[in-house]
Parts: sequence; C-alpha cells; structure tokens
Amino acid sequence: MNSRIAVVTGASGGIGAATARRLAAEGFTVVCAARRLDRVTALAHEIGGIAAACDITSDADVAGLAEAAGERVDLLVNNAGGAVGLEPIANADIDAWTTMYATNVLGTGRVTQALLPAVKAAEGTIVFVTSTAADAAYEGGAGYNAAKAGERMLAGALRLELCGEPVRVCEIAPGMVHTEEFSLVRFGGDQAKADAVYDGVAEPLIAEDVADAIAWMATRPSHVNIDRIVIRPRAQAANHKVHRSHPAPGAR
Repeated sequence: MNSRIAVVTGASGGIGAATARRLAAEGFTVVCAARRLDRVTALAHEIGGIAAACDITSDADVAGLAEAAGERVDLLVNNAGGAVGLEPIANADIDAWTTMYATNVLGTGRVTQALLPAVKAAEGTIVFVTSTAADAAYEGGAGYNAAKAGERMLAGALRLELCGEPVRVCEIAPGMVHTEEFSLVRFGGDQAKADAVYDGVAEPLIAEDVADAIAWMATRPSHVNIDRIVIRPRAQAANHKVHRSHPAPGAR
C-alpha cells in the first residue's frame, strides 16, 4: 500500500467511526479496530480500509492489530475506552473502575507499546483521545476522572520519552459529545438516563466535530506538535457548567 496508514481503535461507532471516515477522506488507508468485527468490517468496506477485530485489553488481539497494521503506521488514534457508571465513591462499583482503568489506561498503553515501532518507522503521529474528565473532578466521576487522567499521563510521558525523535504525540480532550452509545453504555443501557445527559442542550458536539479536530492535528506540518486540544460545545463552559433550556436533574 502506498497511501499513509492510520490505525483507529474503538472504530465501531461514535468518535472512532467518524474519525476513520474523516481520515479516509484525507487519503489515509485506515485500519479500523474494535471488538465488534461486523461493524468495523462494514466500515472498512465503506471507506476502503482494513478491519481488525481487537479488544485492547487482550495481548493476543493487540498483537494481531500490530500485524494487520504492518511495519509502518503514519497515525495511531488511541480512541478506545469509555465510562461506566456515575456513582459517588461511597457506593461506587469498583469493578467498573477496574474496567475503565483496564481500557482507558492499560489498553491504550498496550496498543501504544505494540504499534510504537511502526509509528517510529513512519516518523508518524500518535493521538490520544482523553476527555475533559481528566481536567477536573466532578461528583460521581471519580473512576472515570482517574482513568482519563491516567491516560493523559501516558501521552505526557511518551512525549518526553520521544523528545528528539521524529514522532509527534498529541492529545484531544472532548467535553460533551452526543453519540449514540457513550452515555448509554455508561448507564448500563438506561436510555432515560443517557438522554438526560443532553437534555436541554441545544447543540452538544457530535462525533464528526471531534473527528475533524483529530484530522487537523494529524495533518499539520511534521514539525508542528499539537500537545493538547480541549474541545467543547459552546453551551459547556466547564464539566459542571452547561447551559440548558430547562434543568435536567442528575445530568452531567
């Protein structure tokens, strides 16, 4: 393949799928990686990419992803992760915390380690998709705050470790993004709770907004490193400060 190679984890929906489509439009051949092979197969067929079944918590799956990606990777987008639950520490589900750490931190670290030689070979770019949850704590967010702050530290440490090498390490921290599944997964399939997150917010971000920013970061001149972008909808001034046309009790 003569085109640039991009690998996007968590590409079965939301920000990951939107990013894969956007990068394909930029001329990348995209390796679409996610646990749901049927979805990434359909996406890869749509955009002329490559489908890879990959659970980032599995060493074997990540080794398979590295093999599918090949010896040169121009862009790695570490997007897989997510949130589970919104309970205060007093009655938090610690197993949910374990899941979030295993995906957002350990899984991201595993993928980064496995693909780093190929990114180095291509003098490429790594983008970590974190969250504004890494910026400040909020009630009920302790487990997710900790996981995303941990992922942010991966990006920061890697940038320092690669200083002087022709590899860029970038981070994008989205705020409120309305996708079909993020909040639904967070609330265990409770559609009412998921809908309440965005209730009264006229224009939350959509996945394509974040994908557009990722593509912009990845296509700057090679000497330009975008350390971090925080991207929010205009209606969200901070994690806890969101303009709504009417109150949404319990939403965050």
